[in-house]
Amino acid sequence: MTQQVHRVPLFRAAHGRTGDKGDRSNISVIAWHSELYPLLVEQITPEAVAAQFRYRVPGRVQRFLMPRLGAMNFVLDGVLDGGVNDALNLDAHGKALSFLLLDMPIEVPHALLHRLAGPPGG
Repeated sequence: MTQQVHRVPLFRAAHGRTGDKGDRSNISVIAWHSELYPLLVEQITPEAVAAQFRYRVPGRVQRFLMPRLGAMNFVLDGVLDGGVNDALNLDAHGKALSFLLLDMPIEVPHALLHRLAGPPGG
């Protein structure tokens, strides 16, 4: 029997933090619960993140796993329009970029829905 899956935004399974240095953005994704971490590792790949940020044309996306923390860190090169001193956009530090990543859809098995943040269902 195939297990039912639910499509939800990533923010239901994880929270994030964003930092920057020059034209590089760091986005950490931290699972709300340890049972969700393997699911995130499987679905939130460097390729998936590059696709989510395609309009920002990242030069490179690297992923660093931190399983003991239930977290991963993504380093995106070339996504801040040259960095704080060069960018003309309203978010030169890229602080809102974590929200773009956390809006990414993921598939969660029915058995893990109780580990998600927010209202029940999916």
